[in-house]
Amino acid sequence: MAALPPARSRITHRAAVRILGIGASAGGLAPLEEFLARIPPDSHMACVVVQHLDPTHRALLPELLQRVTPMTVREATHGMPIEPDSVYVIPPNTELSVVDDLLNLAAPAEPRGLRLPIDVLFSSLAGARGEQAIGVVLSGMGSDGTLGLQAIKAVGGLTVVQQPDTAQFDAMPNSAIAANCVDIIAPPGDLPARILAYIAQAPAPGGSDQLSVAPGGEAAQESTPLQRIFHLLQQRTRHDFSLYKHSTLHRRMERRMAVHEIATLADYADFLERNPQETDLLFKEVLIGVTHFFRDAQVWQYLADITLPELLMRQHVGQHLRAWVVGCSTGEEAYSLAMIFMEARDKLPRPHDVTLQIFASDLSPDAIATARRGHYPGDISRSVSAERLARFFSVHGDGYQINGDIRDLILFAQQDVVLDPPFTRLDLISCRNLLIYFDPSLQRKLMPLFHYSLRAGGLLLLGSSETVGRYTQLFAPLQPKLRLYRRQDSTQPPDFRLPVTSFPPLTRIAKELPVSPSRAPSHAHDNLQAAADQVLLQVYAPAAVVVNNEGDIVYISGRTGKYLEPAAGKANWNFYAMVREGLRAPVASALRKATDRSEAVHLPGLVVLLPGGATQRVDITVQTLREPIALRGMTMIVFRDIEPAHASPPGKQKPKTATHQAQATELQQYQDEIQTLREENRATQEELQSANEELQSTNEELQSTNEELTTSKEEMQSMNEELQTINAEMQTKLDDLALAQSDMKNLLNSIEIAILFLDQNLNVRRYTDRASTIINIRESDVGRPLSDLTTRLQYPDLEKDALTTLDTLAFSEKQIHATDERWFSVRIMPYRRLDNMIDGVVITLVDITATKELEQALRKDLKS
Repeated sequence: MAALPPARSRITHRAAVRILGIGASAGGLAPLEEFLARIPPDSHMACVVVQHLDPTHRALLPELLQRVTPMTVREATHGMPIEPDSVYVIPPNTELSVVDDLLNLAAPAEPRGLRLPIDVLFSSLAGARGEQAIGVVLSGMGSDGTLGLQAIKAVGGLTVVQQPDTAQFDAMPNSAIAANCVDIIAPPGDLPARILAYIAQAPAPGGSDQLSVAPGGEAAQESTPLQRIFHLLQQRTRHDFSLYKHSTLHRRMERRMAVHEIATLADYADFLERNPQETDLLFKEVLIGVTHFFRDAQVWQYLADITLPELLMRQHVGQHLRAWVVGCSTGEEAYSLAMIFMEARDKLPRPHDVTLQIFASDLSPDAIATARRGHYPGDISRSVSAERLARFFSVHGDGYQINGDIRDLILFAQQDVVLDPPFTRLDLISCRNLLIYFDPSLQRKLMPLFHYSLRAGGLLLLGSSETVGRYTQLFAPLQPKLRLYRRQDSTQPPDFRLPVTSFPPLTRIAKELPVSPSRAPSHAHDNLQAAADQVLLQVYAPAAVVVNNEGDIVYISGRTGKYLEPAAGKANWNFYAMVREGLRAPVASALRKATDRSEAVHLPGLVVLLPGGATQRVDITVQTLREPIALRGMTMIVFRDIEPAHASPPGKQKPKTATHQAQATELQQYQDEIQTLREENRATQEELQSANEELQSTNEELQSTNEELTTSKEEMQSMNEELQTINAEMQTKLDDLALAQSDMKNLLNSIEIAILFLDQNLNVRRYTDRASTIINIRESDVGRPLSDLTTRLQYPDLEKDALTTLDTLAFSEKQIHATDERWFSVRIMPYRRLDNMIDGVVITLVDITATKELEQALRKDLKS
């Protein structure tokens, strides 16, 4: 691996510690070790590791990771401060989060098998660090970590994933990649270098907003690549960002450039031209918004206590309030408005049936999709009170789901406030913290638009850093500190005009040229014929409707009231909802048949029930249209009434009363049979529904069991990896021990000293080769007591002296004569282990025959 440049010099401008959240599951130990081994010890980063662990066993992960990194590895405890150049590991059976630069431990909220601890960590990291957050997902099964990475991505943080083909289990990395929320994908060993490069190049909070131009360029030359980027964005997305604040755009571009390690704006423009997918990612990056429920609490308190009650009191009975939340992001602000509306309506002194329709729009399709789902993480409890959570939300999985009564008040739509038509006849517009991203010229163009969209006396709510600017004639401040304004109608500024001729703000989009009218000569004869044809069509042509492939009526000819009736409730122009009883089933069947045929489908003699109880027989023709091109794919339904048969002249035919009675009886029988069949069909449907519900319940139970088994498998896999690592470590220690034993044996044999090792029972434990020449001992004698051995030593008290040394721990040393005329110095000493425990004795026998002979020779010399 190429050496990384010193990290300390790169991040000295960062006052806070950069926190990396790392999530792993099955197969995650090896990439974790590889990842941490590549982080320099002075990176000034802190790593918080969450691994799926068996909740019933002590984890050895901190000890295993400490072997591969010089950083300090600790098991996390509640309230532990996060320090640089440290690694914190989640304990078993807990959820780990980051709160105010402290580690927070909590008991798992979900039962085993449904826990998502990686999402919990990443979501808390996004809330605590914002764009400084970094999330890393390594090998694992399931999808834990994906929602957390989406939260980090939403606040502008860095999201990193292990390359799936390098992962033992690639489900977690692939899940994050499929969610389109990943910035960097690489093998685990390469990820630290990519992250450090990003930190070195990414814009610092509050830092410079100027981007680098190509080498040798002047600042003015920056406009060319910047305009190229604007042009590429507009070509790809239809949206023009040229009048957005360049400081904001610069920061977003710098972040993408840091991800790809691109130094200059010109190079990044070239990169966008070669990679259209990067244009989509930049578009999403620019649209990242920061929001949460009841942001700026004092604003919402004023709306709930003063503004909304006033609006409700001045509405007439049955009237509707209309509000527009511009730039709603993921929906928190729109739902906040709906909640305080419900609370304000409940506080009114008398029952009030005024309803609220909220239009919530945003440019980001991903944000709108999230808002429509209405599912939010569990940490919203920090901004939403317990009472509101209980009333307006229901617990769903690891988060909260907005209730249906609140969701039904809001219509979410993807809309560009700059390009698309606005909502009108509004009582309230909330455009908070959106104008700060626009430059002043675009802000000035939007104020008349908001004035036009509001009703008389309507309210405009802006963000804490936004004002109406010079348009004080259009809006009067109600609460200047809260940025709440009321629409004025008395005066208009001299330059007042709607901005429709100014959108889009910068680029020149080609206008459609008016189609020149036909210059064919018009003759009186043609006019007479056309007028006559029109009268004939209106008076004598049969009633007909044209429907599209969804069944919606797009054109009506003639009087269709006999056959169609508007459905009660919200206006609905769908044919199936409007067709009268008796025609719905056969016409629906004919519509299905007509789509596959070129000829018309005829339905003769159908009976339709008219208002008042009368009936009418009618022939219906259903024809799929293929010409002209404008009507291709649509279907025409033609209704022709059948006149009742004329009665015969009196006296020519006698009424057949008996026949009529028989026919009536038979008809009643058929009707009874039909009713019986309907009831049986209804009962069958109920049984099928009940069976389906049981199957659904069984399926949910099986799914829950499968999730629990998957979690158990991941935990067992993690434990197996730990055991394999420990086993390898133990094998290494065994090899080292065997080598040490071999070294000791060779050492003892090389010094040519007879040594005998005895245990506490004076049984033979070990001996040297030299000892076997003095004491009759061989390999099979290991474990035999000393008293069973014979020796050449004339030392009958050897066993007694050994016991004395074992009891008193006193050394014993004697000179003993052997049967072969040799002399030995026999030394007995306690066998002391490394833990200072006495575990036997050691007997050394040193041959001193030469010394004795020299001693005897000296004595003879002295005597002589």
